[in-house]
Amino acid sequence: MASVEKRDRNGKITWTVRWRDGAAQKRKTFEYERDAKAFRSKVETDKSTGSYVDPQAGKIKFAEYAQRWLDVQTFEDSTREATELRLRVHANPHLGHVQLQSLRPSTLQAWVRALQSELAPRTVRVVYSNVSAVLNAAVDDGLIAKNPCRAGSIRLPKLDTKRIEPWLPEELSAVVEGLPERFAVMAIIGAGLGLRQGEIFGLAVEDVDFLRGIVRVRRQVKISRNQLIFALPKNRKEREVPLPDSVAQALAAHLAQYPAIEVELPWEAVGGRSCSPRLILSTREAGALNRNYINAKVWKPALQAAGLDASRQNGMHMLRHLYASMLLDAGESIRSLAEYLGHEDPGFTLRVYTHLMPSSGQRTKKAVDQVLGRLGQAAAAEPSAPTVPRGASVGA
Repeated sequence: MASVEKRDRNGKITWTVRWRDGAAQKRKTFEYERDAKAFRSKVETDKSTGSYVDPQAGKIKFAEYAQRWLDVQTFEDSTREATELRLRVHANPHLGHVQLQSLRPSTLQAWVRALQSELAPRTVRVVYSNVSAVLNAAVDDGLIAKNPCRAGSIRLPKLDTKRIEPWLPEELSAVVEGLPERFAVMAIIGAGLGLRQGEIFGLAVEDVDFLRGIVRVRRQVKISRNQLIFALPKNRKEREVPLPDSVAQALAAHLAQYPAIEVELPWEAVGGRSCSPRLILSTREAGALNRNYINAKVWKPALQAAGLDASRQNGMHMLRHLYASMLLDAGESIRSLAEYLGHEDPGFTLRVYTHLMPSSGQRTKKAVDQVLGRLGQAAAAEPSAPTVPRGASVGA
């Protein structure tokens, strides 16, 4: 049980609350008796409900604890770097000097509002999620009683719900024409196989089964610690994608002019074991493609040559959107499309691309026309029967 003791030091009265935290003796002094008794009641209630937190534990500052949290995570190098950068650049300048126990929903709401003037809504939400993960860990470590990020009063910026509008075939053709000949096939791979940019860069000739008409997506090229590495595809999941004849022909023509080159890079982490696939796309210096160079020096000029806005919206990811739109228009299922795109959850695929699916009315008209159209064609092909006047007998 916690106790309240009255103390008199040279005529100054104070009130000290004493309680045990495990084997340790704790105390806290107050100027007024009512405050001491209120604190004692809170300690006893928290202990009985299992929500007790040592008041001294939460004095650690956010930046210090966030670094401790980051140091013990099992992230991939690229994820660690991105998380560290977001915390250092966007969280610590506002929250780093604040003690964990002093973080309030109002503190976080003011921080979110400041971020909105600097960052896109989606980026604000990602940074907020990182901070919330740090504070979740602080709760688990017994430093704070609850995560203030979970307060219902906090309002995050709404995401842009603008629908994806895939390119038209002629826009893809114009981009292909605008790309240097050495790199033109990467647009065909993206639009014809639905691969992500890093997966396009990591595609090797041994991944393409021309005979069976299958492409195995087994690696991507990533940037880690400012160096290129090979890694498993996103979600650490390999997959197989059908190889259309048109894509197979484009790949064959490209390889005839630019043979696949063996490129050696570390696997999964800088300094890790190396592997040397024969990449379909490579630099003139026989190296793997770097997205920073390709985006700035190859892709954007091609967009400009095609008369398209050289914005993030028209990045190489647009090729996957075009792939999805073609498959859905042809009647492919969401589950199959999710598998080809490498999405873990078909529900995510549905949410992103549902507006590209043919409407029920369109499907109904198409189904009826397919059946009745054949009936009409069959009737037109049959010879006309002789007309018999009504009431006339047939025969001799």
